[in-house]
Amino acid sequence: DPPAPFADGGVKIALVQQSGVGDYFQQWTSGFMEQADLLGVEVQYYDAQGDNARQATDMETALNSGVAAIVVDHGLADTMCPLIVQATDAGIPVVVYDIEITECAPDAVETAQSDADLATLVLTQMLEDNGTDINVGYVNILGIAPLDRRDVVWNEFKAEHNWSEQWFVGEYTASAATDNARLVDAALAGNPDVQAIFAPYDELTKGTTTAVLSHGLEGSINIYGIDISNADIEVMTAENSPWRATATTDPTAIGAAVMRTTALE
Repeated sequence: DPPAPFADGGVKIALVQQSGVGDYFQQWTSGFMEQADLLGVEVQYYDAQGDNARQATDMETALNSGVAAIVVDHGLADTMCPLIVQATDAGIPVVVYDIEITECAPDAVETAQSDADLATLVLTQMLEDNGTDINVGYVNILGIAPLDRRDVVWNEFKAEHNWSEQWFVGEYTASAATDNARLVDAALAGNPDVQAIFAPYDELTKGTTTAVLSHGLEGSINIYGIDISNADIEVMTAENSPWRATATTDPTAIGAAVMRTTALE
């Protein structure tokens, strides 16, 4: 039996999400919603789908809707921090996932997977496979908290192992795999002399794999990513796939953990 205030039902919370492309967000949300159902919590669900202005509007709507708590999943700190502070100042518990709010919204609860551990795990495999003193390519999108954390570890590995970054591309779009495949394709056309590529978000990794295959370089370039899905596994296990390794958490379990954290708050 659920404890108070859940025992009598009627508890409403808001999930203000900024989802991206790929299965990760679907799995995360599924885990979150399952835990909410187990507690009998009603979730007002908003998803800005890459639109920062829309997420701000969603947050304002949630603030004025009388919910018992608000969860903010992904998004940009510059956009969301003032609204998160507004909510906590009003006495509404706020739990945040994958936004860097430590300094700007200290009264909110910040949750995150360990992006440093994920990057360290897969880059250690990249080092084992390829060694030091090599030319490398890099595909990432800075300004997004988890990708920024992975970038810190990447720069440490580059410096420590004398990896020479030949090019750095990446952009966040609604068709991330397809659009980044074009960027990597252009980078490889200009400089194919790389032994390994780090693309630390599975949509970027899929796009990178497509580009490497299109150039016929799968025998000479190894690709390393972060995150996993059934679609990713199909790409990784395909014959002659250059995608060698990924590091991951279970997104469903993380979504569940965020909901449970919110219930405790």
